[in-house]
Amino acid sequence: MATTFAGEGFRLGLCARGEPTAPQGAEARTASIDVTDAEALDRFALSVVERFGRIDLWVNNAGVLEPIGPLADADPGAARRHVDINVLGVANGSASFARHVRSRPGGGVLVNISSGAATTPYEGWAPYCASKAAVEMLTEVVAREERGHGLRAYALAPGVVDTPMQALVRSTPLGDFPAGDRFRGLHRQGGLNSPEWVARFILDRFVDGSPASEGGGVVRFRVPHQRSPE
Repeated sequence: MATTFAGEGFRLGLCARGEPTAPQGAEARTASIDVTDAEALDRFALSVVERFGRIDLWVNNAGVLEPIGPLADADPGAARRHVDINVLGVANGSASFARHVRSRPGGGVLVNISSGAATTPYEGWAPYCASKAAVEMLTEVVAREERGHGLRAYALAPGVVDTPMQALVRSTPLGDFPAGDRFRGLHRQGGLNSPEWVARFILDRFVDGSPASEGGGVVRFRVPHQRSPE
């Protein structure tokens, strides 16, 4: 996503567990941030604003998949950490951006990355399905709370994207994740979306387009398949 946005002239604020590398030639501020640390995320946002003046598009993409397997077998600490990252991390980022948009003129676009697992129950993914369902409802609430300030919030399910997370899915034993064969089949058939495809959807629909007027205030979106499996 960062590479695609930079190619369109965006200046970037990038943070992840490990400090990310900015695309070559991009104007960017980068940092290693734990999204469960709200104060650290606020400080990073402030540093981006100090450098570039304002933030107009905020994407909450941090997330984890593990623990995978029956909930009864899950380590409670791992499940708690999962929810802290996937739900509270998104809440922290959404709140930080909302406060920024309130502080200056003009609106902003918030995109929280969701999943088809928000509405489809998968055995072995209880924390993940629950966390993504929470992200979608959280986003709907934020969209209502902040619309008067010009903030447009969207929960985006990107489809099955060709990332290391999908490699983890394909390597998980069927006993822990019975739906694994479906994802392995999509990979074999070339049915995965690329990160660039998802980034282009964000730009076309949420930044350059007008999905709020098109969809009557619809908040939840699904990225279409980039290529259909044969």
